[in-house]
Amino acid sequence: MAALGKCFDPTGARHGIPTYPWRYAPDGLATRRQLRARGLRPGGQPIAAQVLRPRYRRGPLVAYLYCLDKAKPVRPMTPAKRRALECAMRARRTCPQCRMEAAYVIPSSLGVCVPCAYPDDKPPPDQHESGGIPEKE
Repeated sequence: MAALGKCFDPTGARHGIPTYPWRYAPDGLATRRQLRARGLRPGGQPIAAQVLRPRYRRGPLVAYLYCLDKAKPVRPMTPAKRRALECAMRARRTCPQCRMEAAYVIPSSLGVCVPCAYPDDKPPPDQHESGGIPEKE
């Protein structure tokens, strides 16, 4: 219970901005994710408050809050933005070794598509040991 007391500072005297414990923020304030779920964005407004959730090993978890009444609608997707996004996703699916476009995003751990990473048709070691893919005979 003492941890909640450290997180409760509605005047902002201790933390510089109004601070509330996790799940105790007043109505009219929302995080970026909550704004996005409502089709809104902060729109350049300053941070109105924060919520803190104590973590004992690495410091508190912080989520910044914005005023709902100052939030603006999310900008619509333009045709140019859509083309740029499609181009970026195509680049993430294209193998740099064989230049083929895969149906999935190339894993950064491999750096190439799965067929290029395992050319002798053997499954990756972790899948073979777990029995995920049967070995060819």
